[in-house]
Amino acid sequence: MARNFKDLSEQEILALAIALEEEDGRIYGDVAQGLRLAQAWCEECHAVGAKTVGPGRAGPDFRDIANRAKTTALSLNVFLRSNHDNMPNFIIPRGETDDIVAYILSLKGR
Repeated sequence: MARNFKDLSEQEILALAIALEEEDGRIYGDVAQGLRLAQAWCEECHAVGAKTVGPGRAGPDFRDIANRAKTTALSLNVFLRSNHDNMPNFIIPRGETDDIVAYILSLKGR
């Protein structure tokens, strides 16, 4: 049975929009700007550099996030644009989300 767009949740609509935009597989965003944003907003709880810090931070290291099997630009975009009980509710503009996603994905394989 087909669903009407008005019946979709906000997260479903966001995921669909991001999937359609990223259909070509390219990563949008500025890696260097993503690092600067991550250092400013995320470093209090996450190790954001290429080297992991290990236990002791409230959130996982960005390198570990990048190297998870299911981490993609889409999964990171959906995560960063959703509310979380264990994270501050940042409202990150789309371009800056793209920059942070590009930076995190640049850590893959390191």
